[in-house]
Amino acid sequence: MSTLVSIRNLTKTYQRGPEKVHVLHGLDLDIGKGDFVALMGPSGSGKTTLLNLIGGLDTPSSGEIEIDGQRLDRMSAGQLSNWRSDHVGFVFQFYNLMPMLTALKNVELPLLLTRLGAGDRKRRAEIALQLVGLGDRVKHRPNELSGGQQQRVAIARAIVSDPTLLICDEPTGDLDRQSAEEILGLLQTLNREHGKTIVMVTHDPKAAEYASHTLHLDKGTLVEQAAHAY
Repeated sequence: MSTLVSIRNLTKTYQRGPEKVHVLHGLDLDIGKGDFVALMGPSGSGKTTLLNLIGGLDTPSSGEIEIDGQRLDRMSAGQLSNWRSDHVGFVFQFYNLMPMLTALKNVELPLLLTRLGAGDRKRRAEIALQLVGLGDRVKHRPNELSGGQQQRVAIARAIVSDPTLLICDEPTGDLDRQSAEEILGLLQTLNREHGKTIVMVTHDPKAAEYASHTLHLDKGTLVEQAAHAY
């Protein structure tokens, strides 16, 4: 498996008043293309900070982040924004759907940043919704969908641009167990059958079992890596 994400000596420090808070400490990490990684660890361990750095939502204090041959740590804010729109799909705990838009229009949103015409945007959004099992819900608004269905719309929106990488921050944290298992099964299918590389933060050991690898962080350092029977 070739390397997609290469991280070397990564640090992240925040200024909180007069105090410097060290979140990540000299982290080294490789993630292969087609991998499904679960990031686990106690609150404050640096999971979400690392996820945001890999997704280009934040910049490191020092160190290197290279994704698919591109150095994120050398990019300007504008370059990072363009890189994210081309290469990363995001799935969050609370869906972040636009309540006044249909499922179809929500999924189309990332495509508004491209040069695609209206017809092509619609076709791609329909395909993405079919892929997540919501081909019959294209005209429904978020308040007409269950929590699990709303998260499926969010996943369709994340994959509609065919990104290199899916970044998932507690994607099942707001769902009941059955809905959570359906979403995790969908992510596993996207990984296994469609080759999507996925990095997922979760507190749930059962959720982590759907991944191919689990990385454990504690106090900003990588303390354990485990491969699953996959």
